Amino acid sequence: MKNNSNTNKFELCRFSVAPMLDWTDRHCRYFHRLLSSEALLYTEMVTTGAIIHGKGDFLKYSEEEHPIALQLGGSNAKDLAHCAKLAQERGYDEVNLNVGCPSDRVQNGRFGACLMAEPELVAECVAEMKSVVDIPVTVKTRIGIDDQDSYEFLTDFISTVSEKGGCEQFTIHARKAWLTGLSPKENREIPPLDYDRAYQIKRDFPNLVIAVNGGVKTLDESIEHLNHLDGVMIGREAYQNPYMLAEVDQKLFGSEAPIKKRSQVVEEMYPYIEQQLANGSYLGHITRHMIGLFQSMPGARQWRRYISENAHKPGAGIEVVEAALAKIPKELNV
Repeated sequence: MKNNSNTNKFELCRFSVAPMLDWTDRHCRYFHRLLSSEALLYTEMVTTGAIIHGKGDFLKYSEEEHPIALQLGGSNAKDLAHCAKLAQERGYDEVNLNVGCPSDRVQNGRFGACLMAEPELVAECVAEMKSVVDIPVTVKTRIGIDDQDSYEFLTDFISTVSEKGGCEQFTIHARKAWLTGLSPKENREIPPLDYDRAYQIKRDFPNLVIAVNGGVKTLDESIEHLNHLDGVMIGREAYQNPYMLAEVDQKLFGSEAPIKKRSQVVEEMYPYIEQQLANGSYLGHITRHMIGLFQSMPGARQWRRYISENAHKPGAGIEVVEAALAKIPKELNV
């Protein structure tokens, strides 16, 4: 799929798969792209320090992953601008600033959700990034942090970052974040969802592009959110039940292409898997993202078990995936 940078730069947000640490790596994104050609795919959050000082290539991806957004973690405007420029040079379609992650490690680095308390700094960071790139610079945030969870607090943040920073697009995780007392996992589950707050932001800032994230589990729910907002982002459900992505193009983008069968997607992964294995990747690092493909189908347990027990063995190759697929009854034609 071609780079989408020349299309309307904010059309990409209609449906996206959330950035998820340890989950949405390049193998995961390639797999998800086989299921949907339209969904915007996000990298895991990458810190500016890792990109600037790390030894690995933290911007690596496959061309087939487009449209793809890089999510950055950081609060130094110059470093963020440097990384945004690198991202554009590498062909990314969007750069997103993380203002939503509540983990202690992230807070200690002065980025993530704690930045909601510093809207002027976030505005400075966005403005600096926008000054060096042409691709969209967006912000993913929460509806509040700790006891700073009034609607006024959220509107002050949005207005400051949009007016002073020039940010035109926000993805709002419709939960507040507790910076102390809850783990990142608990922060994704315990604070109550408040979609109406995101809807109200869109009504109060009609010129901004607003997407919502948090607790969305079905495409029907996504369609309902799109009656109020410009975009919807799905996280854990898209990862744990990836086949939901197979109907995204048809239900949300009007595609008339046939919906792929699960077995077809597995077989379309074979060339990629063989290429990655030849380049030194381990089979288990790729297949772990495919475990949920047959969720709730006959044979799903055997599929999961066979891959889990065999993909990490020394020398494991494509034959492991072929044998796992054989556990799914052929008469199901899925």
